[in-house]
Amino acid sequence: MTVSARAMADATPDDRDRYVDLLRVASLGTVIAGHWLMAAVSGDGIGNLLALVPALQVLTWGLQIMPVFFFVGGFSHALSYRSLARRADGRPVYAAFLRARLRRLLRPTLLFVLVWAVLALTVQLAGRGGGTLTGAALRLVTQPLWFIGIYLAMVAFTPPLLRLHERHGWAAFAALAGAAALVDVLRFAFGVPYVEFLNFAFVWLAVHQLGFLRADGRIRRPGLLAAAGLAGAALLVALGPYPLSMVGMPGEKVSNMAPPTLALLCHGLWLVGAVQLAARPAAAWLRRPRVWRTVVAANGVAMTAFLWHLTAMLAVYGALLALGMDLPEPATAAWWAQVPVRILAAAALTAGFVALFRRFEAPAPAPAPAAVPAAGPRAALGITLCLLGVLGLSMTGLGGLLEGHSATLIAFPVTAPAAIGMAVAGAWLVERSAPARRVRLRG
Repeated sequence: MTVSARAMADATPDDRDRYVDLLRVASLGTVIAGHWLMAAVSGDGIGNLLALVPALQVLTWGLQIMPVFFFVGGFSHALSYRSLARRADGRPVYAAFLRARLRRLLRPTLLFVLVWAVLALTVQLAGRGGGTLTGAALRLVTQPLWFIGIYLAMVAFTPPLLRLHERHGWAAFAALAGAAALVDVLRFAFGVPYVEFLNFAFVWLAVHQLGFLRADGRIRRPGLLAAAGLAGAALLVALGPYPLSMVGMPGEKVSNMAPPTLALLCHGLWLVGAVQLAARPAAAWLRRPRVWRTVVAANGVAMTAFLWHLTAMLAVYGALLALGMDLPEPATAAWWAQVPVRILAAAALTAGFVALFRRFEAPAPAPAPAAVPAAGPRAALGITLCLLGVLGLSMTGLGGLLEGHSATLIAFPVTAPAAIGMAVAGAWLVERSAPARRVRLRG
């Protein structure tokens, strides 16, 4: 049975941290709007507005909001794991935790992947995969999945890192931040090959660790945290090898995003401090019934909207080209004049995709209870396959399915079909790993 957003909002416990729900929606919404704005489509292909107008790259210091999503994830994971552990009476809960956290994430993600895989295969069998916009779509539409792969890793590492946090507090965060700084020293000062990829773990897990600190009320001076992070990022960009943009730029030698750098971690600190400063006034605002119902409704479809927003944007451009309309040169006055219309059209089409696929984001009812042997190892293997498959697909794209196009994932080549197979197999293992006892989690 589907529960309405109004009913869910009315049933919200008084002690729920509503601000976290707002941050989750706002961070994904900002990413979506940023992608729509940055796409500079012309007859020659798809470019990046920030590369065409470098002065706009400073905007990424406010709009590169993904650290806030991972920070919120840390908070929610801490509450969820502790809630489940309290109800388990000393029994292992790792597999049940993974299953409960991943169900709502993987179902809409795998649906998106399978729908696009069928579309990509159909287009390529018809010999139409080489067009400018079509080829770009097949290459780009899976790129945002990198964030889901990283998020899966955060879920997988929550239990050990939460124990580390409970034992050492801020020192656990400092250890991860120090490891990220050491990686950059080895990378830039000594030229150690491949070491930079370790920061996919150290940087994002450090941001995730800040969510644990928030869950325990240990971020007591958010203004100091924001100032330190902003000053650190500014100094690193001004004096070091780090670029101004906090998102990746085409053709740049160093990216703050892929792999993440110490500058991006400082950027994350400033964002976390900034949003914490707004927590008290936002909490009062979220007590208004209409506002809270809107946040609840948006939370129920946020992942579906994120998955399909690039599809909507590409469909808008495809429709313009199909109608024979000339696309103005990106960053010109005519191009800027069309921005509101294109964004409104992409938003409307995204709403259509949400209406079509939202039911796959709704929590699924748990099956009948069953004992599952070796649940922990099976769940660990499942989530590992999931995150490798999703990360691999974000790198390969869906172009060249028939030619066996591959990309390098942790020193090994991977193709799109192999990545899809890993993700599906991993999701199946996670689903089958935990006892099917239904437990309501907080966060």
